Amino acid sequence: MFQPMTLRRLASTTLLLPMLVASQVQAQDDTVDFGVPPWPGVTVKSEVAAQLLDAMGYEVKQEELSVNVILSALTQEDIDVYLGGWYPVQEEMIEPLEADGKVIKTAANIDGAMSGLVVPSYVHDAGVETVADLNDHYDRFDGEVQGIEAGTGVNEAILNAIDEDLAGLGDWTLRESSTSAMLAQAEQKMDDEEWVTFVGWEPHWMNVSFDLVYLEDSDDSGVAEIESTVWTVVPASQKESDPELFRFMSQYVVSIEDQNEWVHEHSYEDIPADEVASTWIGDHLDTVEGWLDGVAARDGTSAIEAVRAEFE
Repeated sequence: MFQPMTLRRLASTTLLLPMLVASQVQAQDDTVDFGVPPWPGVTVKSEVAAQLLDAMGYEVKQEELSVNVILSALTQEDIDVYLGGWYPVQEEMIEPLEADGKVIKTAANIDGAMSGLVVPSYVHDAGVETVADLNDHYDRFDGEVQGIEAGTGVNEAILNAIDEDLAGLGDWTLRESSTSAMLAQAEQKMDDEEWVTFVGWEPHWMNVSFDLVYLEDSDDSGVAEIESTVWTVVPASQKESDPELFRFMSQYVVSIEDQNEWVHEHSYEDIPADEVASTWIGDHLDTVEGWLDGVAARDGTSAIEAVRAEFE
């Protein structure tokens, strides 16, 4: 038979258990894990969101992982936010997960992103406006398109255009290379005002550093004006488990111009992502206010006021 003191301790412990469990759940809910592939645009975009969430009272973690690992972790609720769901490239990877009710696309955080073939503005001004115009100046381009890593979607589209002789590209060669090597080669040619055409996309620092024009696709070659959307992807449970985080992720939409600048500063000027993010937030609180409209911080106060207190 228990002694009275033992009974009191048991009762006390029994009362404390739900509080301890609730505390543990609350601590878990306060942590937001970002899955971040090694891409400059997603790196800075995730850092901006992370700093805002930190000011709102969350504990934030960012893990650099491959896309496959991130998507798997989202379905297991081990990752809370992925800001790099690039469509149409990742569409076949993400859509089945959403159809199965495992993830939700909350917002197109970048809309109307462009990829395709670009030329320097002085080449465009000389009359090269479409992909079909390239072959009229075959010799000036040495019959080459400068490409990025083998196996990427845009490279495959270019190779298909060459194989099928679309837009007169049948005699052309795609020079596949790393992104950095392609841009270094293109920059050298542009410094000498030589003619060059290469793979371009936005958001990217190339759109800030170079004066480029995206070629039109008048002959259905499939290698120009490829429009993309970048989605925010979260676990399907987030809408119920953390409606404030879900609302923020549904309103976090970045302009292409802003992300071009972020990538330029981080990747081209070599400024750390946290510095790029904190400076930008402090200078653009009006934009941040729109992202946090109606969102509460972890303590129930206004999220934008918590952010202003941190960054003003």
